[in-house]
Amino acid sequence: MSVFVLKDPETLVALQPAEFAREDDFQQLLAKFPSLLSGGQADDTSPRRWLLIKREKSIPAEDGGGGRFSVDHLFIDQDGIPTLVEVKRQTDTRLRREVVGQMLDYAANAVVYWPIADLRAEFESGCEARDTDPDEEIKSHLGVEVDPEALWQQVKTNLQAGKIRMLFVADRIPAELRRIVEFLNQQMNQAEMLALELRQFAGEGLKTIVPMIYGQTEEARQRKGTGAPKHQWDEESVLAGIGSKVGPEAQRAAERIAEWMKKRGDRVWFGSGSQYGSMGMTIIANGHNYYPIAIWTNGPIEIRFQYLLKGPFESEEKRRDLLGRLNGIDGIRLSPDSITLRPSIPITALSGGTRVDSFLQVMDWLVEELKAG
Repeated sequence: MSVFVLKDPETLVALQPAEFAREDDFQQLLAKFPSLLSGGQADDTSPRRWLLIKREKSIPAEDGGGGRFSVDHLFIDQDGIPTLVEVKRQTDTRLRREVVGQMLDYAANAVVYWPIADLRAEFESGCEARDTDPDEEIKSHLGVEVDPEALWQQVKTNLQAGKIRMLFVADRIPAELRRIVEFLNQQMNQAEMLALELRQFAGEGLKTIVPMIYGQTEEARQRKGTGAPKHQWDEESVLAGIGSKVGPEAQRAAERIAEWMKKRGDRVWFGSGSQYGSMGMTIIANGHNYYPIAIWTNGPIEIRFQYLLKGPFESEEKRRDLLGRLNGIDGIRLSPDSITLRPSIPITALSGGTRVDSFLQVMDWLVEELKAG
């Protein structure tokens, strides 16, 4: 099998199959580029996004025990599903029945003996070593609409329910392993087992990697509920949702806020919740991403102090200044202890009169302070 690359309008390059030199090279590639795990093939209606928790993640075999096993990579996706990744080269003779038993051992012990606090601590320790903010890492890899606290809680819930994904990765997946993976994936109700073939092709200084997922049958997807469509919201549907749930005056206030977000934000994002939609903004300033507000289709405007705890608003005094400005608007009364949280203002509190103008003046001040650093 060859892969052809059109290098320019006059040059077609045939790339030939090439092996990964070492298994560690293979593992480092996945750690650096998680998108190679082909989240679109794993779930084509809601492509999986991946966050690396740790390489060589130890797994105990008893409460409080040391690491009896070690899985090559532990990822989680945007739904908090732990994904155990075991990497093998095609030349490894264990890439058949033996590796399946090994992975089942890992999964059986992980769901029982992995304390969520330890997983989170290891992830945050890795972020500290890379000098990155854990919440920003989560949002960068899984989406700005993902709430880090809710995500870790979902990881815990999934582990307790045995909702876990086992993924074999190799440069060639043998036919025997494909059959075993497909059979087991069809039989499992909560857990999921897949195999990912990453074939490398090279030639004339070019390299390409072609991913192919095995084991994902329609029957298995239906049984596990994977592939269930989520609603990707946009501005029109968010505003219409507010109008239908809260009323036309609230929708008009939301339209003003949405226009302001587009004007003052560096990015505007939309959630993918199946029940409630959301629209928010990102401010990029002084090497940080900030997510100051979001509006929801069921009515609240979220003031996200939790995502302002760096830069100028790391100062409690500064956050109390913001709180005081908001509470100075007629109809808004946020609690004094909300300056590290995500308190909500009912959008109806800004409906009618000039209160939405006063609110946006405060938001303008907030953006200017963030930009000034």
